[in-house]
Amino acid sequence: MTRGRKVFLGLAVLAVAGAAIALELFLEHGISARDEPTAAEAFVARRLRHWAVPRGERDAKNPVPLTPEALARARAHFADHCASCHGNDGRGKTQIGQNLYPKAPDMRLPDTQDLSDGEIFYIIENGVRLTGMPAWGEGGAHDATESWELVHFIRHLPKLTAEELAEMEALNPKSAMEMKEEEETRRFLEGGEPSGPPSSGHKH
Repeated sequence: MTRGRKVFLGLAVLAVAGAAIALELFLEHGISARDEPTAAEAFVARRLRHWAVPRGERDAKNPVPLTPEALARARAHFADHCASCHGNDGRGKTQIGQNLYPKAPDMRLPDTQDLSDGEIFYIIENGVRLTGMPAWGEGGAHDATESWELVHFIRHLPKLTAEELAEMEALNPKSAMEMKEEEETRRFLEGGEPSGPPSSGHKH
């Protein structure tokens, strides 16, 4: 049997096993995203993810040199685009990340760190179906430098420093309420009067 046929057969077996597991979970738990994936479900998902990445992509080496400047750009990119789900530290302990199914992974751990550079790049570019991971690649012949720099940053997550985390917090997107609170604080520190709630027009 050729290698291609073996891979196809393996994928077919895992797909059938995954479908059976999914049906059992659906019948037992409905469509709730609150449960943790079972060990069998996680195993099938990891194998399918590995085999779904084309071999040429999986074996790709990071063409972007690892420099302090590249890491700084990736750190800022991650803080702005990725931290809402993954957290600045990559642990996934955010409100969004913990309410996905499956939950956002702790990317400092072997399940992510043991992936090849090519696999991480492919996931960033193409996303992962049936999870909260979107595809960030633009498709076609685009500059993939940002994604390769993010691969370097993900490798760096286990060594992230307190100073780097503080820098990232300043770069995280802010809600309208947070921006208003910052503006109130700035005005107060500059000697202005904070704007209180609008007057109802009634005297007490």
